Amino acid sequence: MKIVVTGREGQVVRSLVERASLYPDVTLVTLGRPDFDLARPDTVFDAIHAAKPDLVVSAAAYTAVDQAEDEPELAYAINAAGAEAVAAAAARAGAPVVHLSTDYVFAGEGDTPYAEDDPTGPHGIYGQTKLAGEALVARANGKHLILRTAWVYSPFGKNFVKTMLHLAASRDSLSVVSDQWGNPTSAIDIADGILHAANRLRTDSQFDAFGIYHLAGTGSTNWSTFARAIFQASRDEQGPFAEVKDILTSDYPTKARRPLNSRLSTEKFHAVFGWKAPSWEQSTLSTVKRLLQPSEG
Repeated sequence: MKIVVTGREGQVVRSLVERASLYPDVTLVTLGRPDFDLARPDTVFDAIHAAKPDLVVSAAAYTAVDQAEDEPELAYAINAAGAEAVAAAAARAGAPVVHLSTDYVFAGEGDTPYAEDDPTGPHGIYGQTKLAGEALVARANGKHLILRTAWVYSPFGKNFVKTMLHLAASRDSLSVVSDQWGNPTSAIDIADGILHAANRLRTDSQFDAFGIYHLAGTGSTNWSTFARAIFQASRDEQGPFAEVKDILTSDYPTKARRPLNSRLSTEKFHAVFGWKAPSWEQSTLSTVKRLLQPSEG
């Protein structure tokens, strides 16, 4: 099975490269600039056509949440029009598309996990462009799995876990927001979930449950408790540690409004594919241990 993935440096892409190596029947190809550029749809069609995929994973995106407020046209070109081009190119190649989306498509209200069919209502440009991308992907390729995820971290790239460990190396205490809730999600786990779903699509020629799913870490918490878990795991491994002071979102203003509730229910994915991510605590511990090894980063 040849899986073509858009992007080369993102956390999920690098996790897919690592995890796909465990599947002897999977060949994974990554596409990136300059030959592949979401802002230039002609390169999208040419690159995917040349790769001859059995499945396309649409992982590349514009993810600078605050910067998107100043660059709405570019964010839309990549997250909406670019995603549509990927889905259409996959359809032209006769391949399903797995498209990654985000918790930011929701307004972030309430205190219970969002289901896939709950009303959306993004506040910022990033969420609005990702929601537009979902609709365009679904229209361009009937064989689509749109996977919303949240609070992604990994041993790769820039993310909250790596930032906390870096800051703790030089600070005794840190102030972290305590009134935003969500599912910390390991990109390694996202990769495992995608590969599990890909295998189902490969082996089940009658599969017809295409649509939107949530794929996130099991369990939820807030940012400050997440930080405390990171530091406790680090301390247990003789790594950097800092005390955490709770602050409110209003104490840490950002250009783009963050959802207070990013909890995602993953019951639909579990019911259809029979797979669920480990607890966020377990995956956080695994990631911290890897990051504290000298070769990681």
